[in-house]
Amino acid sequence: MTPHNSNTDSPAIELINVSRRFLTPDGKSMTALRDFNMTVERGEFVAVVGPTGCGKSTTLNLVTGLAKPSAGEVRVMGAPVSGIHPGIGFAFQTDALFPWRSVIDNVVAGPLFRGVPKEQAYAKAREWLAKVHLSAHETKFPHQLSGGMRKRVALAQTFINEPQILLMDEPFSALDVQTRVLMHEELLSLWSVSKTSVVFVTHDLEEAIALADKVYVLTSGPATVKSVYPIDIPRPRIVSEIRYEKQFIDLSRTIWDDLRDEVQRGAARQEALVA
Repeated sequence: MTPHNSNTDSPAIELINVSRRFLTPDGKSMTALRDFNMTVERGEFVAVVGPTGCGKSTTLNLVTGLAKPSAGEVRVMGAPVSGIHPGIGFAFQTDALFPWRSVIDNVVAGPLFRGVPKEQAYAKAREWLAKVHLSAHETKFPHQLSGGMRKRVALAQTFINEPQILLMDEPFSALDVQTRVLMHEELLSLWSVSKTSVVFVTHDLEEAIALADKVYVLTSGPATVKSVYPIDIPRPRIVSEIRYEKQFIDLSRTIWDDLRDEVQRGAARQEALVA
């Protein structure tokens, strides 16, 4: 995919002193993000963790252009965000598979929409289904697949479009622990080849450390960046094994000490709102 901006030295994503305010249904002004700064370099895997309701998903909406900052600036591939950038791919908690289409017809939808000739698009879809180990299932429909298989279809559906940036909002949270670990391995395998720039939002600190180059810890709302932790665990990583290593455990403990205060503040804030 041709870069949207010729300045290839610029980061993939920059949020510079961003604030985001909006009106609640009862007419009050609510601040979701305040003085928020984040940089994602090209090919970097960044995870974002924070308390429930702290504005993690709002951050992704600003990158896509679906939300506009009330103050500050958002830049994608060196250019200010104006509308949805064609190089952005998405993966959410709920997959976006068309239930009436077979597996291969789901995967081929993106290339066909972008004007890729039919024969070429289907050949490419078969390549991607092979990469996610689903070649034998291309004629099945989503309801015939397990949760993990559906997620693998969704990854193929996303990566086939060769996104420069991949925004992931808790994509594996509905899966059981064993399947989630398999999906982590799958994602890292695909990412290591594509070198897409990833922002991965999660509530699971161990997931963040296992996958990312860098973990951002957000404060309880209104969110700002509390800390940034480089994850210098060597790659390639075997997710099912590294969580037992001392370096991983030490990182988990350090980041959790930082995050726990915000989780407690966030919980107290939610209770106060309910009261």
